[in-house]
Amino acid sequence: MPPPTPPPADDFTLLHASTRSLPDRSRWTVLWMMGLAVLIVAAVVALVWYLNRFESEEEERRRGADAQWLEQSVQFHFRRLEDDVAQQARQAALDGPLAWSGRTRPGDADSDLPAGLLQRAEGVVLAQAWLTEQGPGGGDVAAWYEDVARHEDNRQALQTLQDIVRGLRRASYAGPMRTAEGEATDRVWLAVPYFDGTRLVGMYAVQLAMRQAVDALLPPWFLQKQTVRLVVDGAPAAPATELAPPYRTVMNLPGTDLLLEVVPQGARTSPVPRIFFLVALLFLLGMLAALAALRRDFGKRQQVQQRLQAEVALRTAMEGSVTIGMRAWDMGGRILYVNDAFCAMLGYSSEELRGTRAPLPYWPPEQAERLAALHQSVIRQGTQPEGIEVQFRHKSGHLVDVLIHEAPLTTADGTQLGWMSSILDISERKRAQQLAASQQEKLEASARLVAVGEVASTLAHELNQPLGALSSFASGLLNRLERGTITESELQAVVRRMAALAERAGGVTQRVNAFARRRELNLKRLDLVPLVRRAAAATQETHGAALQLQLQGEPAWVRGDALLLEHLVHNLCGNALDWARRAGQTPQVQVRLQPCPGAPGYLCLAVADNGPGVPEEAQARIFDAFFSTKEGGMGMGLAICRSIAEAHHGRILVGRDALLGGALFTAELPLAAASAPSSFSA
Repeated sequence: MPPPTPPPADDFTLLHASTRSLPDRSRWTVLWMMGLAVLIVAAVVALVWYLNRFESEEEERRRGADAQWLEQSVQFHFRRLEDDVAQQARQAALDGPLAWSGRTRPGDADSDLPAGLLQRAEGVVLAQAWLTEQGPGGGDVAAWYEDVARHEDNRQALQTLQDIVRGLRRASYAGPMRTAEGEATDRVWLAVPYFDGTRLVGMYAVQLAMRQAVDALLPPWFLQKQTVRLVVDGAPAAPATELAPPYRTVMNLPGTDLLLEVVPQGARTSPVPRIFFLVALLFLLGMLAALAALRRDFGKRQQVQQRLQAEVALRTAMEGSVTIGMRAWDMGGRILYVNDAFCAMLGYSSEELRGTRAPLPYWPPEQAERLAALHQSVIRQGTQPEGIEVQFRHKSGHLVDVLIHEAPLTTADGTQLGWMSSILDISERKRAQQLAASQQEKLEASARLVAVGEVASTLAHELNQPLGALSSFASGLLNRLERGTITESELQAVVRRMAALAERAGGVTQRVNAFARRRELNLKRLDLVPLVRRAAAATQETHGAALQLQLQGEPAWVRGDALLLEHLVHNLCGNALDWARRAGQTPQVQVRLQPCPGAPGYLCLAVADNGPGVPEEAQARIFDAFFSTKEGGMGMGLAICRSIAEAHHGRILVGRDALLGGALFTAELPLAAASAPSSFSA
């Protein structure tokens, strides 16, 4: 389906938009919107950067706090363990080997010895031994010596432990212990000395399982989001997770190199900032979408505004250019709008006309009743396509003829609000019509006078010859009767000739009368050959000169009035004989009847002579009435011939004959159809 052709209003709108630059205010609005969009995007980027930075810092702070708490917790519980072991050392120094006889082992649940968390936790204290400087020890002394004997590193570590305890007189650790193959274990020895004054009595040593100790130290809440691994002998760190890398913290147990490795698990930071960020981002996206929609709506509004401005400009230009008055009124007959042309037409201002009702101020008082009825009719049904012509009165008092067309004034949904009138000032046209009518009457009067003159001239022209002949015959007959030299037979012949001439004069009168009144011609289908012979014979008899007839052997059928056509031939032949005599030689006139060479369906009746011919300057007017090149001529003969030819739907032409050298008059007449009706109206 081809795209619809835009209406002319759209073309005008595009033209208007192409020649109109963007207003400064709209450009600033667009720039402000673009700046706001850039500011929003920058704010989102800055917020994302700040949120990541905040989470990183929060993670660092939380990890530091956890590491500090873990370190303090380890220090606290191991200091408590050292105190418990010191108490056990004093008890062992006082009781000696009896400390292990008939009594429960230190660290048991029902023991009355003070016990901290590590002392009471199951599996943390693996062995306890009382190592004296003098005398037998007690407890799991074998475990001590087993570790000493198991690996050289163990022996050195435990020897160092004993040296520190003796030299520094404080608790010390040794470990981790190694297996016989040299692999590090999680077992660590803690030794606390007991001095009697400056004399070392002994030292109380406990073998600790550090993994169990770490598990006992960590509360469940600490292990919800992280795991803690004991690192012995520089074991590699756990692989980093996607959330945060693991970190290590020392246990600060003198004599050991134990570390605790914390591996974050799950979300490290609170999701609240991210939730707030997502909510803010959604709001920002919604704001951007609203801005985009607002910009789109702004563009549409701008297009609509341009279209409206174009329509207003077009309407203003139309109102300023048209000279037709425009008027709008509602269904109650109240004028809503008039344009400047209407105001100029009647001399009223738009303020004087708007809001007025019938009777309107420009109604002529003498026509108010008729205009009121017409006004109601227009409100009901409008006007016909040809409009209505009425008269209004100009404010200055003169009448203005107007032509009114009414069109329904409807809304977009088709509801009619009133009528829109176009009022055309036709005063000049009316005056022109009146002037034309007056001129027509004068022309008709002049035409009637001319027609009377033509009829009179025609009668004088046509009756001149028969009346002259009658006068001659009457004079001759009177002379012969006075002399008594006429016989009865000669008298009868003269009387017959006079009767024929009188009859011919009567015929001429009838023909001229019929021709002048333009009444019906007596058209018949007739053979033009015998008609030409008969007319030529009459002309020869009248002018006393011979004619050369070149007629076709077959009939030449035409439809015409025999009397008028005979008169046509008679006039052409008589006129040719008159001019042939002026050649100074034997007059020659040829009458030719033949089909027209260049006009199929027409018959040419040509009359040529050897006279001086018709001057070229006179050929254009030779057929006008009262125009004659013959001295004493009335100028009606050829005019009548032209009228007869045109009455038979033919024409008559003038030229110079190539054979005889004189004038050549050719009458072209249409051939008759074979089954044509016997008569018709001209």
